[in-house]
Amino acid sequence: MRQATHVTGIRRARYLGLAKTRLEHYAAAASINLIRLDAWWNSSPLDRTRTSHLQRLNLTLAT
Repeated sequence: MRQATHVTGIRRARYLGLAKTRLEHYAAAASINLIRLDAWWNSSPLDRTRTSHLQRLNLTLAT
C-alpha cells in the first residue's frame, strides 16, 4: 500500500468520474507490477532492509 501511494500518488484521483478513476487505478497497479518485476529480474531489492539498533551497535563495535 505504501508503494502505491508513494510512487503513483493514488490517494487523490486526477479525474472526475468512476470510469476514469478506475482506469487510473488500473494503470497505477500495472506500473507498480512493472517496477516490482524489474526489481525481481535485476535481483535488486525495492527498499533497503532495516537493521536493528543492536545490529548497528554490533557493527560499530566490530570495526
